[in-house]
Amino acid sequence: MTALERLIATIEGRPVDRIPVFCNLLDQGARELGLAPREYFADGERVAEAQLRLREKYGYDNVWSLFYVGREAELLGCEAMIYSAEGPPNVGHMVMKSMDDVDKVIVPDDVARHPAFEQPARCLKMLKREVGGRYPICAYITSTMTLPAMLLGMEKWMPVLLGPPTPERSALLEKCHDFFVKEVRAYREAGAQVVIYANPFASTDFMPARFIRDEALAWVQRDIEAVGAEGMVFYCGGARVTPTIDAVLNRTGLRAFYLSPLDEVAEAKRLTSDRALCCGVLNDIKLLRWSNDEVRAEVARMLAAGMPGGHFLFGSLVMPLGIPEEKIHAMVDAALELGTTK
Repeated sequence: MTALERLIATIEGRPVDRIPVFCNLLDQGARELGLAPREYFADGERVAEAQLRLREKYGYDNVWSLFYVGREAELLGCEAMIYSAEGPPNVGHMVMKSMDDVDKVIVPDDVARHPAFEQPARCLKMLKREVGGRYPICAYITSTMTLPAMLLGMEKWMPVLLGPPTPERSALLEKCHDFFVKEVRAYREAGAQVVIYANPFASTDFMPARFIRDEALAWVQRDIEAVGAEGMVFYCGGARVTPTIDAVLNRTGLRAFYLSPLDEVAEAKRLTSDRALCCGVLNDIKLLRWSNDEVRAEVARMLAAGMPGGHFLFGSLVMPLGIPEEKIHAMVDAALELGTTK
């Protein structure tokens, strides 16, 4: 089976040769090509080339069009990024200084034609040409409720979000939702087949359960209804997903959930049953200190909990740059070997 056939069959509950194995190597691309991060991320074809090399090197099943999360802020007016040799670039200029600056957030009429989308589009074009139809091409899209944190700063957005409704808050959320819909459309039209819907504010690890029930889930539902559930993967930024899986399933029809290492795989499988793909996620920070035997034992534990009944994918989080290549091989190799179903 091709990797894309394997993923589709797993979602649909059909037999596969082995479970899909995803590994999310992003910042490693610059090192793979011997480039400084600023130079690397400036060229979409370099990002695509590195994704192709890394997938070939380790043998997993996916490639990424994601450069760094702050790229979305650039589409909305962010003028500076902070680059580091040790990790991902971060937002260096807040579009908004306060909620009085809502009018400064200008949503592009056509995200695909925005100058800040030029390099992601080049990346997607190359990935589609080289592996389209064989390997899932992934994109990362920040949810409506989460995006303001990149425009205003988390320390300013959280009190606004948890406080009483205001006209400014409503206006900002409407703008972010408009942008979300246009961004998903742009990535899909450019070739992305899997869209990670990132929404940490829908996890009880971040927000009170009452807030999620009364406000967050309504925005999740609105986001997904606006773009369609096809190819969308619910992800809470590494926070637990299981407390909200049932409600999200019932309100959106999403068919894939990317867990946290804090989630119990068996419990997530019980909740999703045959209704959705359950993506078990290894705590990749521990790869910095685990032995190869410990890596294999953790992969085996996760697969034993997740594989019965199918509808299961093995994945990682964002793989810190300091993880030795040997440990990446150990993780992926164990998942490929132990995930065989025949």
